[in-house]
Amino acid sequence: STLSHINIGSSQDVSILDLSETIKKVTGFKGKIKFDKSKPNGTPRKLIDTSKINSLGWKYKTNLTEGLKKTYTWYVEEGY
Repeated sequence: STLSHINIGSSQDVSILDLSETIKKVTGFKGKIKFDKSKPNGTPRKLIDTSKINSLGWKYKTNLTEGLKKTYTWYVEEGY
């Protein structure tokens, strides 16, 4: 069968708190990040299994922080 989409990742786990702090640093956001602890946690982990894409010879080259920086820079430069 032909694949039309492949969900890829780095097989590295990151917490929502760590992701939030990284986005805060990348964007220069000076406010506070607050979590509503009364809400359910949801799925404890959402780690992508990259074995299939890795078996095709693909491996990520851009880490999360660098990818966020590149995306944010593009977003700002495009005037969004």
